[in-house]
Amino acid sequence: MSMRRFIPALFWIAAVYDGGLGLLFLLAPESVYRLADVPPPNHWAYVQFPAALLIVFALMFLAIARNPIGNRNMIVYGVLLKVSYCGIAFWYWLSAGIPGLWKPFAVIDLLMGILFLRSLWVLGGFGGSGTLHPGLAAAATERHAPGP
Repeated sequence: MSMRRFIPALFWIAAVYDGGLGLLFLLAPESVYRLADVPPPNHWAYVQFPAALLIVFALMFLAIARNPIGNRNMIVYGVLLKVSYCGIAFWYWLSAGIPGLWKPFAVIDLLMGILFLRSLWVLGGFGGSGTLHPGLAAAATERHAPGP
């Protein structure tokens, strides 16, 4: 798959993944905890507020998927989301242990964070020359060219 198609697909996948998890933990956290055999928190708001934030990030990922070049400045916030979760999850996983429920999310988020960084690099989002990948530069030119 070319980078021209890969980057939008990555952010569509991220939107579905984070949005789906957000909806699941917002609407049915009791079921998730029960199925995973994880003790619930003392109040569901501790789960539902982060779930709502995942939905907000999913909307941002949709915006990036629709226009990766124009919205590349938002990718860094996606990277920070993934770093935040992975940092906490891996710290506790390695130091004190965490329930198995959270481990797959940590691994998936680590991979997504790496792919987000790669996307940012390809899109020229690190402030260097700002040069876009040749295929993406062509796509940007086509997208913004005047119509007939």
